[in-house]
Parts: sequence; structure tokens; C-alpha cells
Amino acid sequence: MPSLNRALRRVAPFALVAAIIGVLVVPGPQSSAAAPTDGLECETSPSNSFSLTASGGYISTPDGNSIYMWSYGDTGGSFQFPGPTLCVESGANVTVVLHNALSEPTSIMFPGQNKVLAGGKPAQPENDANGNLSSLTTTAAANNGSVTYTFVAGAPGTYLYQSGTDVQKQQQMGLFGALVVRTKGHPDQENGRADSTFDPAHEYLYMLSEVDPDAHLAVERKRTYNWNNYTPRYFMINGRSMPDTIAPNHAEWLPNQPYGALIHIRPYDEQTNPRPALIRYLNAGTTNYPFHPHGSDEQLIARDGHPAQAPDGKDLSYSNFLIDPAPGQTVDTLMTWKDAEHWNSATNPVPVPLPQLQDQIVGPGTETWFSESPYLGESDAQLPPGVVQNNQCGEYYHVAHSHALQQATNFGASFGGMMTLIRIDPPAGCPGQ
Repeated sequence: MPSLNRALRRVAPFALVAAIIGVLVVPGPQSSAAAPTDGLECETSPSNSFSLTASGGYISTPDGNSIYMWSYGDTGGSFQFPGPTLCVESGANVTVVLHNALSEPTSIMFPGQNKVLAGGKPAQPENDANGNLSSLTTTAAANNGSVTYTFVAGAPGTYLYQSGTDVQKQQQMGLFGALVVRTKGHPDQENGRADSTFDPAHEYLYMLSEVDPDAHLAVERKRTYNWNNYTPRYFMINGRSMPDTIAPNHAEWLPNQPYGALIHIRPYDEQTNPRPALIRYLNAGTTNYPFHPHGSDEQLIARDGHPAQAPDGKDLSYSNFLIDPAPGQTVDTLMTWKDAEHWNSATNPVPVPLPQLQDQIVGPGTETWFSESPYLGESDAQLPPGVVQNNQCGEYYHVAHSHALQQATNFGASFGGMMTLIRIDPPAGCPGQ
């Protein structure tokens, strides 16, 4: 996977199109010893107590840019964007201590949570010396101030936590993260409904956001910024833009962007793979992100911690090919891949015959690119020394991306931005995966 990601950064536009549409290559020597880590990464605490520090740092973009950000990170740890995903159980008493290393006050809001206190008192808005609203909730003072928030975890579901201070600026700078509230006694259910059951080994989170680099440069240089000129140029999933989104969690060349966004599943099988994957969408930006997974609908089961059901409990979930969370909204979906006939040799033979090597795109390293099919089979042909296989075991890939095409670019250059891949392994899985 690391070799793929580095190759995608260098590959010419026509080759990048081929790579995204059809192919992932065999992992290079740097990653061949173990499968990449993917999926949601929870931060938990036996006492449901967390300590976060708001600070500044830098992230990388696939076009070689470096952008100054703010974010929440674990106190005593390194800078990361976005903030860690906090996971608690519904009804738990949760404590979050916020330390502020920024040069201005900041805070955290916890939408959807109950009895939110700050310093033991109800968290409440603050005004500046002129009586103007300066924060939607209690702040930690600038330059090493702190505040302790406590709350009772609300209904099971997916929630944003985010700054409530100078919201337009601080949320754009990156002060947000995900809070996952699990169903008490049923960690394999998204909510209290039995039909929300999912496979915990296949749980994914898409934190969707955007960046205006001009605004960030102004903050870095301590200059004012005219927010009427706000123009996002980078669009991200989990703090990364394509092709970095398909790199594993904690990729070594992305030290401050720990979370990947590759989905890795197998087709539905009643005996061996009966439970769907769960995808948690969160919109930390300023506009709708019409997100589309190619090749399969998803079952929308909850919004903002509320199950899709009628007052009488009737199931109102629905299948859709487009997931469109609004700003500040969260959406939870189940993905069941039932298109298993791609591995039925009687109807759709796999392995797929590959073209002659001279008809493929080779490089810029030792990898080959081929885009005539989304489900590449293993090649039995002898490849020249040093040239790697197209994929590992007959798996195939589908693109998942924003349908607002400017959101699928890196500073206007296609393809990139809010885009990732869905990897579907054969029903029996891949050896060593």
C-alpha cells in the first residue's frame, strides 16, 4: 500500500485515472510483511475520561502542499488531524479535559449529549468585554488554560465534537473530531434496533471536511482574513485527500494524519459473512457533501444519533446510492455487498484476462496499471523480473467519492480530494489478509 500511494503521487494524469478506476497493485517491499490497518480506530478509557490539547501543526496534501492547522490531540501526544475518535457507551458518565495551547480561547461542544457541565457548572455561552457573543460554550483560556467538561453519553450513534468559539474560524482551522456512542450491551448494533447489527471487524468512519489554504496562511502569519473570500481548495476524508485516503492508518509518511479511508470487505454470504459493514459519515464542513459509493447502495439507518424509524417503531431506513450529510450532520449506513457473481466462473470468469504488458501502463515504479475492469483477477502470465502483479488474489475495487466534482480535486486538479476506494475480496477472502 505505501508503494501504491507514493506512485499515485507521481503518476501522470492519464495513469492516475487508470489507477483509481480499476487497480490496486501488490504492496511493495515496505508493506508486504503485514496487511495494512484500516477501519475506525477508537480511543477508549476504562473510566470514560479523556484529556485533549488544542494546538497547531501541519498536514500534507498529495500535491506537495503543507498546510497549517489547528486540532485536538491527546495531551502529551503529537499533533494530529482530525481529533481522535472517542468511543463510549450510551449512558456513561464522560469526562473530557481540554488544555489550550493556542494563543486565543477555545472550547469543545458536544452536540447530542446530556447534562453537559464545564467546571461542574452548566456549560453556557460567553460574551466578550463589549457584551458580544464570543463562544457558544465555556472556554479554556488562551496560552495553557484548561476546562473540564462532563456529560452523560446520549443515544447510541455518531456525533461531532467541535469548537464552539469563533466557530467560523476555529472549525475551519480543524478543531473537530468524532464521538461514537455505542449501544449498551450490544456493541455490534449501531443503535437499539436489532436490524442495526453490523460486523465490528468492518466498521468505518468518514470525517468529511474542507480547507481554504488562504485562510490558514492568514492565521499562521497572524493576519486578518476576509471570510467573504472564503474558497475551499482541498476536500478531505479523515484529514486526507486522495490518494492519501487509501493509505493505511498511521502511514509513516503522514505522521500528523493518522486515519485512512479505505473500505475493505467481502461479499455477503449467509454462512461465512452474514453481517454488513457499518459506515459512519460526519460533515465538519460548510456545505453538503453528496457522497457516492460506486457499485452498491447503502442502507441509511440513522441521522444525528436518531434511528430511522417512525414514532411507533416502524423501520424507516432506506437504501440509496447517494449519502448527502448536511453541515454538522452525521449519517450512519450499512453496506452489504451481494454482487458475488463476479467470482462465478460460469457467468463472469475470474481471473480476468489481462492485456499484453506492452498494452498496460508500467511505472513510474515496478507496478502495472490496467483499467478495463473493476475486478482484476490474478494473472498467470510470467511478468518480467521486477514487475509486480496487478493485485493480490482476484479482489476488485470501486471508487467512492463526492459527486460535487470540485470536491474530488486537489486545488482544482483531478482526481483527488474527497475520494477513496472500496476493496472487495473474493468470498473466501485473500490469503494473509
